[in-house]
Amino acid sequence: QVQLVESGGGSVQPGGSLRLSCAASGFRLNYFAIAWFRLAPGKEREGVACISEDGGTLYSDSVKGRFSISRDNAKNTVYLQMPRLRPEDTSNYVCAAADVGWCQDLNLRSYNTWGQGTQVTVSS
Repeated sequence: QVQLVESGGGSVQPGGSLRLSCAASGFRLNYFAIAWFRLAPGKEREGVACISEDGGTLYSDSVKGRFSISRDNAKNTVYLQMPRLRPEDTSNYVCAAADVGWCQDLNLRSYNTWGQGTQVTVSS
């Protein structure tokens, strides 16, 4: 069964850090582009980062220069490192896989396998 499972979310104060993990089962994610999206109440789902099979990356303007996406092919896992967190980063973070190996864009329609998400709350 093809599955993506996120972990690593939690509650932190502004300025804190978290590292999210996206573990795949049923397929090797190193052949596919993997992206992170976030969904906050009252907002549209936002793509924040993507990593291609060759390690190339794509970031949204809202996180560029702050968040970092990486992959460990041996562990079949993609990570999202989130330093200097802000209250506006509060969201449910979901990882998704495309059926191609490169990051076409951060549009949710470009991804067809989704995890359930992990909640990130940034509050003082």
